Amino acid sequence: MYFLGIDSGTQSTKAIVLDLDTGKILASGHSSYELIEGLPPGHLEQNPQDWLDAVESSVKQCLETLGADKAKVAGIGVSGQQHGLVALGADDQPVRPAKLWCDTSTQPQCAELAHEFGGQPGIIALAGNAMLPGYTIPKLLWMKQNEPENFAKTTSILLPHDYINFWLSGVKRMEYGDASGMGILNVNTREWCYELCDYIDPRVRSMLPELGSSRSVHGRLRPALAQAWGLSENVIISAGGGDNMMGAIGTGNIKPGVVTASFGTSGTLYGVAASPVVDGQGEVAAFCDSTDQWLPLVCTMNVTVVTEQVRDMYGWDLTQLEDAVKAAPAGAEGVMFLPYLNGERTPNLPNGSGVIHGLRPTNMTPQNIARAAVEGATLGLAYGLKRFRDLGLNPTEIRLTGGGSKSSTWRQIAADCFNAEVVTLNTSEGAALGAAIQAAYAQAHEKGETVSYDSLCAKLVTLDESTRCKPNPENAALYASQLERQMELTGRLNQTGWL
Repeated sequence: MYFLGIDSGTQSTKAIVLDLDTGKILASGHSSYELIEGLPPGHLEQNPQDWLDAVESSVKQCLETLGADKAKVAGIGVSGQQHGLVALGADDQPVRPAKLWCDTSTQPQCAELAHEFGGQPGIIALAGNAMLPGYTIPKLLWMKQNEPENFAKTTSILLPHDYINFWLSGVKRMEYGDASGMGILNVNTREWCYELCDYIDPRVRSMLPELGSSRSVHGRLRPALAQAWGLSENVIISAGGGDNMMGAIGTGNIKPGVVTASFGTSGTLYGVAASPVVDGQGEVAAFCDSTDQWLPLVCTMNVTVVTEQVRDMYGWDLTQLEDAVKAAPAGAEGVMFLPYLNGERTPNLPNGSGVIHGLRPTNMTPQNIARAAVEGATLGLAYGLKRFRDLGLNPTEIRLTGGGSKSSTWRQIAADCFNAEVVTLNTSEGAALGAAIQAAYAQAHEKGETVSYDSLCAKLVTLDESTRCKPNPENAALYASQLERQMELTGRLNQTGWL
């Protein structure tokens, strides 16, 4: 049997076909799209139709590769960018473009919600998470306050992956993992926090779809799509999940002890826990995962976006960037790069900006600036790992994904900054693979077959041992000290309003 895994991200959609029997990826497809241009600073939006067009294009590319074997496709799983608000009207069409996870325009709404419920500690007591600008529900309050005509038209709200699931199946439903990033799911009870919903508007309760287990089948492929794609109408659609939740499955991060670090445009660090991990400081997100467990997570908004800016600044290709980073010593001769180009979530600096600190005539070289950019972005995630350890999560291994993990130099810097062994996977499409694995689980579970995520991941998730890096004790000590300096400098600049 074959399973389609779809990963709908901020910049593109990817699709893969997984052969459950051999564990091989038989086909892949890809389609890119853009953000809506010309919006005010802090506003980042996309047209949901672009996601659907990209899904269809990516899936068709896969099916063309399969040829007649596409009849073996038994299920589809969808991974999506988290937190985006898809507001639908009575005709089930979006009433406006989707506000995305990286949209920071909702700071006033977050502050209003926190003030109403006793500050962020009060919000955490209600739902397990602080109220942050990236989350979904402050976007709905923003729409009510700034676009009342669109709010009045809205009859239901979905997350990006839910919207794709709805298009695939005709079913509106949310699973615990992605829903926990909305800001209104009590992660301790896996139930909606109606106090927060009602404060926004009494209608919000009716806008929310059915909430249920991440292990359940979401629905079946719509007959029209099945006919257009040449697939059976019995193809199941699994619950799907957010990209981090699917990335956890796709990297074998399904039980305590393993942590995944994603070095993409943004950065995430997450590990699975058997019970909720609520951070009283609100820095570690207390999410649910998409296997009905929990997924403590730290997100930073600036990883490869920083290195890409440096690369563009010097006109380098990727090899030249790698050579420059490798040529500079650990610590970049005192140059520090605070990587907050797009603002930041951890630490919570929605208006933050990037800072290059420590420049002197003797160290002001392109190589040191490139090295400092990589170190600054990685130390941002290392701060999250420190918070994990403070909360009792001590990983034995960190699995790297994302574009930055392809760099051997960056992998060693990560091992040193994290003071832990790091290794990549044999596939770079962790979220799409996780979506395909979840679809295989859901299809077998529905049929009453005995199956576990442990057995599926043991068979289908493989490490690339040639990429394993162990920390250099001397560099690890240097980066521990540099992390303290980076956070102290961040705090001082933020206090004075210069960040």
